[in-house]
Amino acid sequence: MRDSSANQTVEIGLIGRIPVRNLWLLMLYASDLIRQIETKEKKAVEENPDDIPDLVAEILTRLVERRLMRNLSSGYQEREMVLSRIRGRIDLLHTERRKLLDRGRIACRFEEQTVDTPRNRFVREALNKLSKIVNRSDLAHRCRSLSACFKRIGVHGEKPNRTDVSVDRFGRHDAGDRKMVAAAHLAYNLLLPSEAAGTKHLTSPDNEIAWIRKLFEKAIAGFYDVVLSGLEWRVYAGKIIEWPIEDKTIGIDKILPTMRTDIIVEHEKRGRRIIIDTKFTSIVTQGWYREKTLQSGYLYQIYAYLRSQEGNGDILSDHASGLLLHPSIDEMVNEFIIIQGHEIRFATIDLGAEARVIRKQLFHVIGLSNEDIN
Repeated sequence: MRDSSANQTVEIGLIGRIPVRNLWLLMLYASDLIRQIETKEKKAVEENPDDIPDLVAEILTRLVERRLMRNLSSGYQEREMVLSRIRGRIDLLHTERRKLLDRGRIACRFEEQTVDTPRNRFVREALNKLSKIVNRSDLAHRCRSLSACFKRIGVHGEKPNRTDVSVDRFGRHDAGDRKMVAAAHLAYNLLLPSEAAGTKHLTSPDNEIAWIRKLFEKAIAGFYDVVLSGLEWRVYAGKIIEWPIEDKTIGIDKILPTMRTDIIVEHEKRGRRIIIDTKFTSIVTQGWYREKTLQSGYLYQIYAYLRSQEGNGDILSDHASGLLLHPSIDEMVNEFIIIQGHEIRFATIDLGAEARVIRKQLFHVIGLSNEDIN
């Protein structure tokens, strides 16, 4: 599929049947980095999302250079050595078995401070990855040079897995690493299979790209969080809402499903609360008695979210609205019904459109415009 605008032809790939112009844009909005970059950088992304790898590389190299001026954060690693003096704990079994005391030696186990931490190795590998996908040759050179610098100062261990880094915690003295690691995470994500030419194509939403359903949800939540949070809106992602239980049996808690919403956006002064449920599927399906119909299960789900919260003393809950948000396939949809005082809207956004168009659509489906934000 091709999109022709401003005399340019842009390849629009397909994920299943869903046209997607640039997965990198979704990845950026889903990342922690979008919350930390400056307004002018956000604007640059929306004007040309194809430059996201260069933007991430620019940010990451800048942060790494700044960090190197103050020395990398360090950690501790377990070491075992035979020494001439005691350090840390004595390995009695090793010492006795090899009769080390007869030679004035002793086996010790101790922790040694090092910069060769999973966090620093993660950043080093992110620099390597970015050097291969950026458009600017000077940025690629900076990435390779900084990666080599990491190795020279002792960051030479194997690439850590994502789990090791995800459990990493930032202390008071290394909080400056937070933004650097966020940029590194996004750099890794940019290398995930995408619709771009020359990479592995993602063809089936039901198996190979199950991860993109979560990415779509996180990207929408990230967008609203970044854009609305400074304007007296509150944005919640993955919030659990409670069933209005009046009585129950002892064992029900073990089997009762949890109501976890995808996204909630609310503005107390305006009296607005919108519960958003994202689905990376077609908004309609083939019906029994007609050509197409909304998927009933999704409607029941959003209806339960809305009605179950009534009468709990929260005015926003009594008048909350729901939004089922899907990517568009072949056509755009923006329809609503009002059921028992709650508006439920069924809408799509065109992931094959330009970034500024997607932005406008995301405002429109919650009843806002660019003028309300600017």
